[in-house]
Amino acid sequence: MLISRQKKQENIAEYVLYMWQIEDLIRAYGLDLVAIEKEIISQFDLDDETNAEMVDWYDNLIQLMLNEKVTEKGHLQIVQIVITDLTNLHFGLLNSSFHPEYKSEFEKLAPYLADLLKKVKDKDKSFVEICFEALYGILMLKLAKQKISKETEEATIGISSFISLLSEKYHAQELDADFVV
Repeated sequence: MLISRQKKQENIAEYVLYMWQIEDLIRAYGLDLVAIEKEIISQFDLDDETNAEMVDWYDNLIQLMLNEKVTEKGHLQIVQIVITDLTNLHFGLLNSSFHPEYKSEFEKLAPYLADLLKKVKDKDKSFVEICFEALYGILMLKLAKQKISKETEEATIGISSFISLLSEKYHAQELDADFVV
């Protein structure tokens, strides 16, 4: 809760990846709030008010996951809305003459695009979401201490750079009413 709030304000890409981790964490605990309280929340040195707020946050996420039927897979609408916003911004930036560096960064991904798109099962997903899934997959591999090929590392660097720039543009747009796409 505290981390997600900070990430949402500072780096929207990190927020998305963090929330996907939280969804998976909740699933790993079987959507059991008591277990999450015992194993996760209790590890933080929180005052009573903050502790209660964190319990409520996890409880609300669990309820949302149940209501939205994403208890086994998928993502919460609150996160999907961010992906949609980022996707819309992506297309706006690609078509804008005000952000040539964005188009240039996107074009650097060309060597990886075909391979990345071949691996996608759901052809309805946006390119932005596919990039996030690639980054999340690499994160999970690294956490599991799995070996990652040189080609995958190179692709990850390109995708990370691209998503980082998109995130910067997102926050610039959020903070500046005069931001032009």
